[in-house]
Amino acid sequence: MKKTKNDLMEKIVSLCKRKGFIFQSSEIYGGIASCYDYGPLGIELKKNIKEMWWKSMVQFRRDVEGLDAAILMAPQVWEASGHVEGFTDPLVDCKECKHRFRADQLEDVTKCPDCGGELTEERQFNLMFKTHMGPLEDQGSLVYMRPETAQGIYVNFLNVQKASRQKVPFGIAQIGKAFRNEITPGNFTFRTREFEQMEMQFFVKPGTDQEWFEFWKEERMKWYDFIGVTKEKLRFHEHGKDELAHYAKTAYDIEYEFPFGTMELEGIHNRTDFDLTRHKEFSGKDMSYFDDETRERYIPYIIETSAGVDRTLLTCLIDAYEEEQLEKDTRVVLHLSPKIAPIKAAVFPLVKRDGMPEMAQKIVEDIRPHYMAFYDQGGAVGRRYRRMDEVGTPYCITVDTQTLEDQTVTIRDRDSMKQDRISIDKIKEYLDERILFVG
Repeated sequence: MKKTKNDLMEKIVSLCKRKGFIFQSSEIYGGIASCYDYGPLGIELKKNIKEMWWKSMVQFRRDVEGLDAAILMAPQVWEASGHVEGFTDPLVDCKECKHRFRADQLEDVTKCPDCGGELTEERQFNLMFKTHMGPLEDQGSLVYMRPETAQGIYVNFLNVQKASRQKVPFGIAQIGKAFRNEITPGNFTFRTREFEQMEMQFFVKPGTDQEWFEFWKEERMKWYDFIGVTKEKLRFHEHGKDELAHYAKTAYDIEYEFPFGTMELEGIHNRTDFDLTRHKEFSGKDMSYFDDETRERYIPYIIETSAGVDRTLLTCLIDAYEEEQLEKDTRVVLHLSPKIAPIKAAVFPLVKRDGMPEMAQKIVEDIRPHYMAFYDQGGAVGRRYRRMDEVGTPYCITVDTQTLEDQTVTIRDRDSMKQDRISIDKIKEYLDERILFVG
């Protein structure tokens, strides 16, 4: 059965709740809008996506360093970045039904799209969450929940450069939470008020920025193929002059064909020297870099790659979901890449006797130091296969009568449903070849 755009999101949301990928936050109290909790399978999938990004950005490269900056920063950071003054969306309210809308997303800014009522005048709404630091809630204690992770990288540029002894060009990578008081969040986890970003800021000599921009544009597109996202559903979108952010010289989005439209998955921006120059002006600190080989001093340009963890996870779920019509039933399967699948292998005893459960549990314990594994002895083996297919487990291992005789098991592939017979002591090698060394 081919998945349709009309009902696919409903099926994804239902699957996430039933199988423990994603839950509505504070659900027992009626939930809180556009905030979500990641369950046992969701947190594994999220961890695996972040790990694949970190490996590609930091572990596999010599020219990128890692950072974990604080969520709370000096309020002057957000003044320098332009967020205090300009990080706004145009807001209108309906005078009748009281629903709230972004004015730039309406065809008619005078009439409510929900009830037809009259809309208020447009006003600017700052998207940053405010809080107070210390015992007094006054203007002097005002701080912001960071709306992006990039500024923590910029203010630490020289700290990281000097500590790591890196030379320009080099990058700083960070994964962390950010917060935006969105007027109209939606489409499940696509746009939320609390989210996690995977950002890398690459510092380059002015004049070489376009070359590095093209390099990172292609590298980031390759990464989605690396984690198994369908190539044909990805495309580049270049920002026109009317779309460019105030700091950007050039900007491209990597877009994905979601059920609710082709939308941004990741942004790649040439931010020029805007950010470091602004922080130099507002802090009074010299943010320039001295090249001891060419004896030049300059403020580097920055090539930014910015992806959302939550949005990437949603993309992987949507992209992997399939319903296959078999002779007697429909098989729901998540074709997640083995690299990011929450559970890498499930182990079943064929029956609950003759020492098979004990042997299957021993195999699970042998796998778990290396890969997330799951033990299941409930119901017919076919039903157990279906349960594992639905959560994207790539390999199912069955202990049967022959196992007791010759110490071999069957390993069934999720996508082809073919089975291999291998020795128990070769299981890890089998999984390594298909998880670590592919793609």
